Amino acid sequence: MGASSILPDLGTEILIPVCAVIGIAFSLVQWILVSRVKLSPGRDSGAPGNSGAAGKNGYADYLIEEEEGLNDHNVVVKCAEIQNAISEGATSFLFTEYQYVGIFMVAFAILIFLFLGSVEGFSMKSQPCTYDLSRMCKPALATAALSTLSFLLGAVTSVVSGFLGMKIATYANARTTLEARKGVGKAFITAFRSGAVMGFLLAANGLLVLYIAINVFKLYYGDDWGGLFEAITGYGLGGSSMALFGRVGGGIYTKAADVGADLVGKVERNIPEDDPRNPAVIADNVGDNVGDIAGMGSDLFGSYAESSCAALVVASISSFGMNHELTPMLYPLIISSVGIIVCLITTLFATDFFEIKAVDEIEPSLKRQLIISTVLMTIGIGVVSWIALPPSFTIYNFGDQKLVKNWQLFLCVAVGLWAGLIIGFVTEYYTSNAYSPVQDVADSCRTGAATNVIFGLALGYKSCIIPIFAIAISIFVSFSFAAMYGIAVAALGMLSTIATGLAIDAYGPISDNAGGIAEMAGMSHRIRERTDALDAAGNTTAAIGKGFAIGSAALVSLALFGAFVSRAAISTVDVLTPKVFIGLLVGAMLPYWFSAMTMKSVGSAALKMVEEVRRQFNTIPGLMEGTSKPDYATCVKISTDASIKEMIPPGALVMLTPLIVGIFFGVETLSGVLAGSLVSGVQIAISASNTGGAWDNAKKYIEAAASDHARALGPKGSDPHKAAVIGDTIGDPLKDTSGPSLNILIKLMAVESLVFAPFFATHGGLLFKIF
Repeated sequence: MGASSILPDLGTEILIPVCAVIGIAFSLVQWILVSRVKLSPGRDSGAPGNSGAAGKNGYADYLIEEEEGLNDHNVVVKCAEIQNAISEGATSFLFTEYQYVGIFMVAFAILIFLFLGSVEGFSMKSQPCTYDLSRMCKPALATAALSTLSFLLGAVTSVVSGFLGMKIATYANARTTLEARKGVGKAFITAFRSGAVMGFLLAANGLLVLYIAINVFKLYYGDDWGGLFEAITGYGLGGSSMALFGRVGGGIYTKAADVGADLVGKVERNIPEDDPRNPAVIADNVGDNVGDIAGMGSDLFGSYAESSCAALVVASISSFGMNHELTPMLYPLIISSVGIIVCLITTLFATDFFEIKAVDEIEPSLKRQLIISTVLMTIGIGVVSWIALPPSFTIYNFGDQKLVKNWQLFLCVAVGLWAGLIIGFVTEYYTSNAYSPVQDVADSCRTGAATNVIFGLALGYKSCIIPIFAIAISIFVSFSFAAMYGIAVAALGMLSTIATGLAIDAYGPISDNAGGIAEMAGMSHRIRERTDALDAAGNTTAAIGKGFAIGSAALVSLALFGAFVSRAAISTVDVLTPKVFIGLLVGAMLPYWFSAMTMKSVGSAALKMVEEVRRQFNTIPGLMEGTSKPDYATCVKISTDASIKEMIPPGALVMLTPLIVGIFFGVETLSGVLAGSLVSGVQIAISASNTGGAWDNAKKYIEAAASDHARALGPKGSDPHKAAVIGDTIGDPLKDTSGPSLNILIKLMAVESLVFAPFFATHGGLLFKIF
């Protein structure tokens, strides 16, 4: 392969960290802009004398509405108080969760070291390389130690990303509420900027830590790139194992509070969702942050880390790795670097180039973000593929080397990128109340909760069709062009606009909380209408975010599966052999087992919450009249305790399955389990997320009463509305706990199998050895 890439190695070594640092700097700028909205009642919270200093986004604008009591100091003070309560609840939950997760992290790190170290009997001698027996490579013990280190790095980065995301979200929610007094555009910009802080911090941190780890490890490994990138796979495992606990724990927390607040508040007591008299209301708002922000952040960070690791492992045994070509080898990281710059430009379209003036401009503006970032990223990928890759090269393909051209790799990344956009828009079609599927579900509420549930389930099953075809086509195209490496970079293509995706995703819970704070602070109906409009748009974009996460998880786990098969030296996976087929069946069952555990956990936690809320309404005198305050802290504690306790069994199921199968049944059965869990997990995840999203928006459609059809079903408190609330309550654990956690299940089992592949290949299959 005489020709090398146009971009010199030095250029790559400068480009990646510089893009990461730009991403971090941009997120800090957004944070500073958000913090200019003051939370202390002072002249700038609405004094007309200050209007001379108003910039384009009107930080010092006097208020558009001068309603009674609106400029009152009490409103601002109250908003600040509520925000503090939410922030404290979220922080204390995450600290409690991280203590448990920290114990797990240390125990699992020791396990990785012992298992991988034992492959060569803990010897310190150099070994012949796996793929080139004429050369000597570093000992297995070194790979064990450095895999353990990269696992801890990935875990810590994931935890920090989730925590920082949660901090900015709780920092911004009351600020969004106060900005809503000036107009819907100001509130939108505050919520969106806050989401962008999280999106860019996470994407840039993930990239920077991975890049530094590769360079530090290279000092030791030198020419042994196979060993180096094998050790790096621990980074993906660390990221995803933290995401699992964040997603499951956060999901159980948020839904226990939500279901408790809805059932007693709305259905039994007929009070609004975020009424300050409802004892579960603070726990509900805390839950939005720990589940949808910290959990989602860790989840997408895990996907990003794993797809990068899968691509690097496959590349390390292709011509890039064999010939030690640094720039093409780091092509996956260069894609992510360009993605940060593309997302930065895209964000300016929402916050600076166009200004939102009316409620109906919110959703189009968010959807425009997805389209602009995808179009710009396609151009970016084209440029990167041209300058960072040689015109032709070979990729390892199950024992052979396959010749690939650089334009073919460009198509692999682009097909993943556009498949993500298609999945996003299909998800939106099925979950937004602007279209007929959700309106049909709302209409079915006329005859009660049962028909609502039937229609919602049917919608969820139907919504799998197009996303699965999109994933299937992208797999076919990318595998045909560049084997398993093609699939890994297709997954990276889907995740290359992760900063924009996360910004849109985090915007949802921030707006949701802003609405809750407006209700609790007793703000006027007009303010509440604006925050509701922000929230409704956020609900749909959250569903789009989940669609992205699930689609990328399917591609990522397939790429990891390919890397595992190569690493465990399996030449073919034959479904007709009993060893593989039993694995396939068991693997397909695991997502059901996992969903059963998470759904039941939400049910039992919600049960405790409902009892506590009822107890307070029945025993605290004057609570219903609003003359005495509810005990919010007890509800927060119930949610925290239940979620910590309940997240351990599902987590153990996912983490232990690959170990048990690999040790007792060997790599062939394990490959069956991975394939089975991937196939059934993706379908359940898509249908669960979309069913829940549709039920939620059907309820909001009736509540908003924006059309004649919706008004005929309402108003709040009518029988159709109560049926919609019941549907939404059933959908909550589907869309926020089981559905999103399943994509971690399929990725995590695959990356764990990849990390332990050398051990399973050497010592695995004990039962089959005995018989």
